[in-house]
Amino acid sequence: MKPSSRAKKFALPLALTWSHLGVAYRVTPWPEVQFERCYGEEWIATSPSEDVLASAAQTCGALEWRSYLEFIPADVREYLVQFSFTRMEALQVIARCPALLTELAATPALTAFVAAHESLRGTSRPGWDEINAVYERSSVFGLLEWLGLPASRQTLAILGNVVDPDVPKRFLDPLRTLLWEPRTLFALQQMPVITDRLLARACHALAA
Repeated sequence: MKPSSRAKKFALPLALTWSHLGVAYRVTPWPEVQFERCYGEEWIATSPSEDVLASAAQTCGALEWRSYLEFIPADVREYLVQFSFTRMEALQVIARCPALLTELAATPALTAFVAAHESLRGTSRPGWDEINAVYERSSVFGLLEWLGLPASRQTLAILGNVVDPDVPKRFLDPLRTLLWEPRTLFALQQMPVITDRLLARACHALAA
């Protein structure tokens, strides 16, 4: 057996670790995918804030993710590699709501709304159990409604045309408002490719 083959055979799944404001954080390997914060010498489960996840995006590069993704099922891995800066958020979403994989793989930009559900709904606690219950009861259209988006195929089609699934958080609430405007909805439907520049222009027009 070649040394490289032997090393690969006995490789173990690795946690992804990073630091935020001098505090160590990590996410454990699939399928547990538990986010933890270091207190002294112990790792305690935590619900990471947007700032903590942003620090993870800056720290965990391609090399770290390559080792982590090696132990994730192929369909989940294919979904996650579409993301860059918000891959950690996408990991959290799909680990907490695995039933959404088919929907999110088809419409990756919807992930940003699910990941930001606390701020979009004005709550102070994550609602992963509620998301799973809403989806099980009312499918993806119930989830759209729960997120404050129009529960329609047009919404899914427009989000499906967003080129970069790493939708900036500053666009989410304005875009949600725009999707309720019939004129804007029609305009977005005519765009087969929706870039960040187009989203920025539409959100700027709304603010004006």
